[in-house]
Amino acid sequence: MQQAAATAPRSLTFSATGVVWLKLSVIYLLVGVAMGIAMGATENFTLRPVHAHVNLLGWATVALAGLVYSMFPKAGDSRLAKIHFWLHNTSLPVMMIALAGFLLGSQQFLPVLVVSEFVMAAGILVFAWNVFANVKRA
Repeated sequence: MQQAAATAPRSLTFSATGVVWLKLSVIYLLVGVAMGIAMGATENFTLRPVHAHVNLLGWATVALAGLVYSMFPKAGDSRLAKIHFWLHNTSLPVMMIALAGFLLGSQQFLPVLVVSEFVMAAGILVFAWNVFANVKRA
């Protein structure tokens, strides 16, 4: 009996940081799916770039960051991960609202959109820095 326990695969334990990112990614997924359903139901696809960005920068990117931070806890526990979290997850909702406003014809959203895009880009650069600095082969 002990022999079987010794060879049984260990369950994965993810870092707290990774779990937060993964759960947040599911919220973005739900928003993206809801938008897709709403666009299909109304046959109004004006906001499809918002839908695409919520799914790519929200669901996919946040989920992948969560997996990276789970598999490499040193990266997930770093100050860079905290900076990445706040840059990414404050700029994304602002960027999506500004993009929606702009696509719906309000030019006044353009400066907010541009600034939020630069903040998002900064978050992605911080993530890249974190990966290169803290993701190491065991």
